[in-house]
Amino acid sequence: MKRKTGSRTIGDSVALSISLMLVSLCAYSIRATAQDSGQVSSGSAQTVQQSESTISAVPNRPTFSTTAETVQTGIFEIEYGFEAAAGHQNINGLLKFGLIKNLELRFANNPFERDAGFSAFGDSGAGLKYRLIRERGALPTFSILYNATLPTSGDNLGAVGLGHAAGILLSKDFGKHHVDFNEIAEWRSRSNTEGFDRDYFTALAYSRALTNRLGVAAELAGFSRVNSATPPTLTILPALTYNVSSRLVLDGGCYFAARGELPRATFFAGLTYSVADLYRLLHPLRR
Repeated sequence: MKRKTGSRTIGDSVALSISLMLVSLCAYSIRATAQDSGQVSSGSAQTVQQSESTISAVPNRPTFSTTAETVQTGIFEIEYGFEAAAGHQNINGLLKFGLIKNLELRFANNPFERDAGFSAFGDSGAGLKYRLIRERGALPTFSILYNATLPTSGDNLGAVGLGHAAGILLSKDFGKHHVDFNEIAEWRSRSNTEGFDRDYFTALAYSRALTNRLGVAAELAGFSRVNSATPPTLTILPALTYNVSSRLVLDGGCYFAARGELPRATFFAGLTYSVADLYRLLHPLRR
């Protein structure tokens, strides 16, 4: 049974607080980066080109797929957004840190999840991404990804036990056009017996800069059959991105369920923000 505060659930209060925090952060970020030029490479609307002297955001948003690029060394970056559909709403977040060159540490969490009238804290995840090959010539950027799913959700809205995911990520620029491809295997804990069910996530995403700030993205993504109770899914996603600066990228769009037990249409919006170079803050004279 849900605990209530007044006429609203505690989950609603948490969601409102986080939403206000995100709006405040966005406003602060725009002011803090007003001096930035906001110029981005025309080769990718989703991934701002990195520079050794400039902090640049490396968004995974707005698609389900994960870019093969990694955040810069020492950079702490956040991604937050929300989803809204009939019978489904959530707030989702991802924290990223460039531990060393080519190695990104990741922590994901849905601080609010509501499905079929039940609301609770969502699942969490921790993992890493390692870039093996940087794009050069005909070769795409190639990375490997590992994530562990932590069953932190309530009201049976998430995983029933510890889960694992591992896969490959490819990213490539073709002039002004950018493509991401993911192939990831997942192992999900079973609810009534020991062991795991396995499924596969496949995604192909496209993005392009329309102007120095505005970009467009699209994606075809889906999960294979997990078990007899969880059929395969397929989604089609169109979205827009807007580069406020090299450090702050906003996004919004929707995804449509072409197959599977998902809401017909889900709308979303969010942001990616490179907060700071933590190594420079800790050791200002070293860099």
